[in-house]
Amino acid sequence: MIAESLNMSVGSVFTKMTEDLKKKKLCARFVPHTLPSEQKEHRIASSEDLIAAADEDPNFLKTIVTGDESWCLEYDPETKRQSSERTSPGKGRPMKVRASK
Repeated sequence: MIAESLNMSVGSVFTKMTEDLKKKKLCARFVPHTLPSEQKEHRIASSEDLIAAADEDPNFLKTIVTGDESWCLEYDPETKRQSSERTSPGKGRPMKVRASK
């Protein structure tokens, strides 16, 4: 695709990308979901409240009941190979949100 548009061989494009531009092709790291800033701030505030309560009462953590009632089916519109991107030196692996239906 790039080779065709530049009228170059695939090998020449690969050499330019990897040796001259120091680009690497990395697969994206999938994360379950992203949170809006408001939800992140709410989680931080809730966690700070729990830490404060635990500091006041050593038995507080024994009274907490947790659970997860969400049922999500995983659906990946892209394969791992399709999600790969060229990155510059020093940049980490790209992250993409894992889609759920």
